[in-house]
This record gives sequence, C-alpha cells and structure tokens, in this order.
Amino acid sequence: MQSAFSDPILIFAVIALVGLAVLFGAVLGFASEKFKVEGDPIVEQIDSILPQTQCGQCGYPGCRPYAQAIASGEANINRCPPGGQATINHLADLLDVEALPLDAESGVEEEETKVAYIIEDLCIGCTKCIQACPVDAILGAAKQMHTVITSECTGCDLCVEPCPVDCIEMITVEEGLSNWHWTLPPSSSKQIEGFKITDVITTDRVKTKQDDAA
Repeated sequence: MQSAFSDPILIFAVIALVGLAVLFGAVLGFASEKFKVEGDPIVEQIDSILPQTQCGQCGYPGCRPYAQAIASGEANINRCPPGGQATINHLADLLDVEALPLDAESGVEEEETKVAYIIEDLCIGCTKCIQACPVDAILGAAKQMHTVITSECTGCDLCVEPCPVDCIEMITVEEGLSNWHWTLPPSSSKQIEGFKITDVITTDRVKTKQDDAA
C-alpha cells in the first residue's frame, strides 16, 4: 500500500500551505509594527495619577476616558471625588494649570477609604452586583453566595444600588501598612523639580564661613 506522503502532489500542497502561512505571518507582523498607533504620553501620565476606581462619577465610563477628556481639553481636572483635592493638585502640577476645588456636582470627597461588604446571610445570588462591578472584585455565581475581594475593590459604590435585597454595605478600611501613604503638600512636586543639591552645598558653605567668622 502506497503511503499518502509519497504522493508528490500532496507534498507540494503541504509545502505551499506552510509557505503561505509563514508569508502572511511575516506580513502581519511587519504591518503591526509599521502601523502601530502610539499612545498619547500625556494621557498615560494623567491616567496614572487618577485613582483607577472606574466609578464614573466624573461623567465618563472610566478613568482612562476621563484622562483622554482632560488631555483634549474637554473636561476639567476637578471631577474626581475618589481622588479628591490631592489628585486635583497633582494634575494641576502636571498640566501647569490652576488647581480648582472639587466639582460639587461630581460628588463629595470621602475622608476615609471604603470597600464593599456583602452580608452573606442575605445574599440571594442574583449576580447583579457582579455585573455592576467595573473591576471584577466580586466572586459568585447565580443562586450562590457572593463575596468581595477586598484587595481588588476600589470603593466605587456601584454595586450597592443594583442589589435588590440591600445586602451590600460600604465599610471603612482601617489604615495599615498596606494602604498607608504619605500625602505631600500641593506644591511639593514643583519644589522637588526645582531642587538642586548644589543649593544645599552652597548654603552649607556659607553657614560654615559665618560660623568661622564668628
């Protein structure tokens, strides 16, 4: 019985298909590099400053769309309640614009960090909170108890309203090593940018000369 691989026509067809696959792959790879769309660096910088809660309080569906709106001049920098005044000040320093107070129509800045908590005994497993969560921080299945991944929850509060049995509460997160941060004064970044080590050396030399003269 003659093997199928001994047929020269079949062998040629296989070689031709492999060759075409390699050719198309090379063309697609070249096109992806040649026509790659570069991201706007200012959008990336703005997005990195925003708190990434994806809460939509700014009027946009997420932090990145809001960053794009700021970069294009479509939106002001003061529409992020989760970031608060500290974020506004940071954005003002980056964009060299005036640091406006938080827009009252967008919401109120929370003084404490909060996360969602599901009262398990009341949960009916409707999955509505899972659908509402923009960062996939809720685990569960239909007609099964749900739970919140605290480390992933951004405290956006979007899961509370859809719950038909009011089993979701926003609880305060106690400050610890994992969430503590040092808040700099509004103008600190500008002071650091203008800081030079030679200023310290010069000041120290002047002080030394004054001490010697005394």
